Amino acid sequence: MYFLYIVLLIALLVSFIADRTKTYRAIKIAFKKFTKILPAFASMLVLVSIILGLVPDSLIVHYLGESNMFQGVLMASFFGSITLMPGFIAFPLCGILLKKEVTYTVISAFTTTLMMVGFVTVPIEKRYFGGKVTVMRNALSLVIALIVAVVTGIFFGEILP
Repeated sequence: MYFLYIVLLIALLVSFIADRTKTYRAIKIAFKKFTKILPAFASMLVLVSIILGLVPDSLIVHYLGESNMFQGVLMASFFGSITLMPGFIAFPLCGILLKKEVTYTVISAFTTTLMMVGFVTVPIEKRYFGGKVTVMRNALSLVIALIVAVVTGIFFGEILP
């Protein structure tokens, strides 16, 4: 992680040397965007932390852990498909789940369906693209998400050791 901070500082220094005005403007824009998403990020992180604090680790591991890989992938895919959550909230949540011993396969299924499958957005999508395209896109995205989860599980040795 320190490597990324060092690269960031070097890039910022090079940008500052190249053009101070543009660098200041870019930092100002970035700060405004950061302060705009900070309340949503903080509130979602607090909400997720409270929920994960109330749900016992044993329950999370039981349903999403390695012992029930198939069930965990199905549950994670379901919740990922029906949840509308931005990536900057989802990825810290996945980090928390990883610390609670949820497998990479299940986390992969959750994040991939979260980003690709959108049952919540079906009405809007249907209006713009039509029902057939919406169903095909969501079905294909679900299949791809499950393939990604299986490949992730194979890569991390959780499936077919």
